Amino acid sequence: MKLSTNKIKIMKPGSPFIFICFRNQEDREAAIKALDGYKWKGKELSAFEAKPAPDPLVRRRKEASTTEGEPINIKRRTVEASSTSLAYLPYDQQLKQKQSEMENVLQKFGKELWSSIPTLRSYVEKQRQEHGGLPCALEPIRPSPIQDGYRNKCEFSIGKDAQGVKRVGFRVGSYSNGFLEVETIAHLKHIPNCMKQTVALFEEFVQRSPFEVYSAETYQGYYRQMTVRMSHATGQVMVIVGVHLQSLSEDEQKTMKAAIIECLASAAGKRAGICSIYFEVIQKRQQGQYTNPMEHLYGDTHIEDKILGLTFRISPGAFFQINTLAAELLYQCAIDVAAPDKNSSILDICCGTGTIGLCFARHCKQVFGVDIVEQAIKDAEYNAQRNSVENCKFFAGNSDDLIVSLLRQANVIPEQQESLIAIVDPPRAGLHIRSITQLRNARGLNKLVYVSCSPQSAVKNWIDLMRPCSKQLRGEPFIARKAIAVDLFPHTPHTELVILFEREAETNPTPIAEQAIANV
Repeated sequence: MKLSTNKIKIMKPGSPFIFICFRNQEDREAAIKALDGYKWKGKELSAFEAKPAPDPLVRRRKEASTTEGEPINIKRRTVEASSTSLAYLPYDQQLKQKQSEMENVLQKFGKELWSSIPTLRSYVEKQRQEHGGLPCALEPIRPSPIQDGYRNKCEFSIGKDAQGVKRVGFRVGSYSNGFLEVETIAHLKHIPNCMKQTVALFEEFVQRSPFEVYSAETYQGYYRQMTVRMSHATGQVMVIVGVHLQSLSEDEQKTMKAAIIECLASAAGKRAGICSIYFEVIQKRQQGQYTNPMEHLYGDTHIEDKILGLTFRISPGAFFQINTLAAELLYQCAIDVAAPDKNSSILDICCGTGTIGLCFARHCKQVFGVDIVEQAIKDAEYNAQRNSVENCKFFAGNSDDLIVSLLRQANVIPEQQESLIAIVDPPRAGLHIRSITQLRNARGLNKLVYVSCSPQSAVKNWIDLMRPCSKQLRGEPFIARKAIAVDLFPHTPHTELVILFEREAETNPTPIAEQAIANV
C-alpha cells in the first residue's frame, strides 16, 4: 500500500490493535484514509488517530504537587545510584557480586538449554555435576586494573538542576520516568579528573552564554549534550558539543562556534588536555540516517590510545571499550580461550575499529573483520596501517550479508591443518538470527568466542548456537566450554562475559545434537 511508516508496534497476541507511527501528520492522514474501511482477510479494518500517552513529566509534577518537595541531598544520591550503584561497596565485594550474577546468567542459560533442547538434557546434567550447577566452567572474574577514573568516554547532558541552575552532568532519571533535572558529576568515582575539569569549564561557559540550554519539555534552547573522549595513553581529550540549531542564522551559528572554541581551547582547556573540538548538530534523523551531522572546529581530528602495545585511532563516533586497561584483559582472555596458531584464520564479527582483530593478528595467519559502521572500518584500516599489520582485511556492511563472502575469502583448508575461529563482539541486543545461522552453517568453523557486554541479552544467541541441526541450522551444534567474566565497569552492575564455544570437525555430519555431544 506504500504507506510511509516509521514504526509498527504489534500488541500482545490476540489483541485486535496495532500501533503505526509516522514521521509527519501528512503521512498519518494519508494512511488513515487508505486503511480505514479496507477489506483484509474477510474483515474490515478501522483506522484512526491514537490518543497520546499521558506525559510522564506532567504526571510526576501532579504527584509532586500533593507532597512536599524532596531535599536536594536525595537528588545527589539519585545521580550516584543511577550511574555508580555499587560505589558504596568495597571493590572485592563488587567482584563477588558480579561473579554471582554471572553464575545466575549461566544457570538461566542451563535452564533454557534443558527446556528448549530435550536432546541435551543428559549433557546439561553432566555439566551441572562437574561445574557446580552451571552448564560450563566459569573461571574467577578478572578485576579491572583501575577502579576509579577509568572511563575514556562519557556523554553528559546539558540542562538545569532542581533549582533552575544550568548544569553539565548526568540526568537523575529519564524523561519517561518524569525527570529532566541534570546534576553535577564532580563526586562520581568512575569519571577521570580531565573530564571533570572539562565539564566544569563548559558548565561555566553555558551559565554565562546568551544561548539557552535545551529543554526536552518545551523543545526550546540550544545546548543539549557534550561528549568527552580521552586517552589514558596520551592524555588527549576530544570534546563533541551537541546543539539544537533551532532557527539560528549563519552569523549566529558562527558566533556560537567561535565562543565554544574560545572556551575549550583556552589555557584552562589545554590544562585539561583538550586537543580536539567537534560541533554536532542534533536533529530528527531521517530514515536510514544513523548519525548526526558533525563539524570539526579545532585541533586534531582524532585522538589515539593503546591496547596490548598497539596504537588505535579514535574518531568522534568510533566504538572503543570505555575502560582501556581492562580492555587489555578482555582481549587477552579472548586470545587465550581461542588459542589461535599460525594456521588459524580469524573472523571478527562486529569488529568496530579493529581492536580485537588487530590484537589477534600477531597470533594467527589472517584476520577478516566486518562492521556496519563505515567510519569504523576506515579507522580499522588506518589502525592496521598505523601498526604495520599486514594480515588483516576489513569490510563495511551488515554481518548478516557478508559472513558467507568472508568465509570464501578465508579459504580455510582443514586437510592442511588450517582452522577458522570466529570472534563475536555484538551490540547489547546480540546477533541477528541470520548471522547465527551463517556461523552455524560455516564449514571449517569449529571454534567461536562470544564476547558479551550484556550477557542476559545474549542467552538466545547461545541457545541457537547449540540447537540441533535443522533445515535452517544445517551445521553441527556448538558446545559451551568455558566462561570468563571481566570487570570493565567498576562501581556499576555491568560485566563483560567471554564464552568459548567449540564443535567437532564435521567429517561425518549428523543431524542429531546428542550424537554430536557423544563425540565431545
